[in-house]
Amino acid sequence: MDTFTTITILVTISALISFLNYRYIKLPGTIGIMVIAISLSILIMIAGISFPIAHSFIAELSTNIDFTKALLDVMLAFLLFASALHFDVEKLKEQKLPVLILSTVGVIGSTTIFGFLFYWAALWLGIEIPLMYCFLFGALISPTDPVAVLSILKKSKIPPSLETIIGGESLFNDGVGILLFVTLREIVEDNGIEFSWAHSGHLFVQEVFGGIVLGMLSGFICTLMVRKIDELQTILMITIAMVMGIAVTGGLLHVSIPLAAVSAGLMLSSMTVEKSSNAVHLKELLDKIWGLIDDLLNTILFVMIGLQVVIIPFFGHYWGISLLAIVFVIIARAISIAVPTVLLKRSLNISYHKLGIIIWAGLRGGISVALALSLPDSNYKPLIVSASYLIVIFSIIVQGLTLNRVVNKLTN
Repeated sequence: MDTFTTITILVTISALISFLNYRYIKLPGTIGIMVIAISLSILIMIAGISFPIAHSFIAELSTNIDFTKALLDVMLAFLLFASALHFDVEKLKEQKLPVLILSTVGVIGSTTIFGFLFYWAALWLGIEIPLMYCFLFGALISPTDPVAVLSILKKSKIPPSLETIIGGESLFNDGVGILLFVTLREIVEDNGIEFSWAHSGHLFVQEVFGGIVLGMLSGFICTLMVRKIDELQTILMITIAMVMGIAVTGGLLHVSIPLAAVSAGLMLSSMTVEKSSNAVHLKELLDKIWGLIDDLLNTILFVMIGLQVVIIPFFGHYWGISLLAIVFVIIARAISIAVPTVLLKRSLNISYHKLGIIIWAGLRGGISVALALSLPDSNYKPLIVSASYLIVIFSIIVQGLTLNRVVNKLTN
C-alpha cells in the first residue's frame, strides 16, 4: 500500500466517521470520533475470524502509518500552531506563574511519583520492570497533551481563567516532558551512561530555549509579511510554509518543534494587541483558516489513535497493571499540582475547587502513544505501549465526557 493510497483511505475513513458522529452519535467532536474509531477497530478484531480480509486491511493500514513520525514530525507542529494562534496572549501573561509552575514542577513531580507507584505495583503483581523504565513511562505520560486538552476545552464550560491556565500548561509542558523522556531514554538505551546535570542542562537549553528562539524568529518574520497583505490565499501559503519550515529546521537543529510552533503561534496571535483594523482583520482571517486546519487534522489524528487498537499489544497479564496505571496518573497529577499550589497559594491564587478542575482536565492524547511507540525494542515496551494507550482512551473518553459535570459540581 503506497503513501497516497494510505492517506486516501485514512481521510475517507475520517470523513465517514465524522459524518456518523455528527449525524447519529452526536458526541463532542474529538471524543465521538475516537469512540467510533475504537469501536470499529474492536468489531473488526472480534470479527477477524469470520472476516479476515477486513481485519488484515485495517491492520495493514495501521501498520503502514508510522504513528510516531506522522504525529511528532508532521502533524504536531500544525496542531500546536493552530492552538496557540487562538490563544489570548494577554490572558496568558496574567496567568504566567501558575502556567510556569504546572508545566515544570508539575511534570517533574508527576513523573517521579508515577514512576515509583508503577514500579511498586508491578512488583506486587509479579511483573519485572526496572525502575528506570518506570520513570521513562512517567516522563511520556505525565505531560498533558495540548491537542487533546485544547480540543476538549473548546466545548467545555470551564471558567476563562482556568481555561487559560490548563491550556497554557498543555502548550508549554512538552519542553520539560521531552527533556525528561530523551534523557531517560538515553540512559535506558545505554546502561553505561550516568546521569549528568551538565548534559541535561545542555539538552534543556538546546531543546527548550532553542525551540522558543526558532519559533519567535519564524513568527516575527511571518508577522512582518502578513501585515503587508490581506489576501487569503497568500496568508495561507505564508503561514503553512512557516510551520513546515519550523518542522524541518527544528529537526535539523535538534530543538523542540512543539515549543517552536507554540511560540510562532503566540507571536501571530499578539497581532490582536494592535488596535488597527487591519491587524484585527488579519487575525480573523488566520483564525478561520487555521481553525479549519485544526479541526481536519484533529479528526484524522483521533481516527489514527482509534485504529491503532488493531496493532497495540494488549496481552492478558497487562490489563491489571494498565488499569492501575490510570489511577496512578491521576494520583501523581493531583499530588504534583496540589503541593506547589498549597505552598504558593497566595502567588498562584488557585482555590481548592479550581484545583480539582485542573487535575481532572489534565488529558493525555496521541503524543503519549507516539512517544511510547518510539521506545527502543525491549521486553518492557509492549507493557508501556499498552498501558499508555489505555490511559489515553480513559483520559479522552471518560475525563473528556465528564469534565463539564466536574466543572459544574466544583463551581456551584
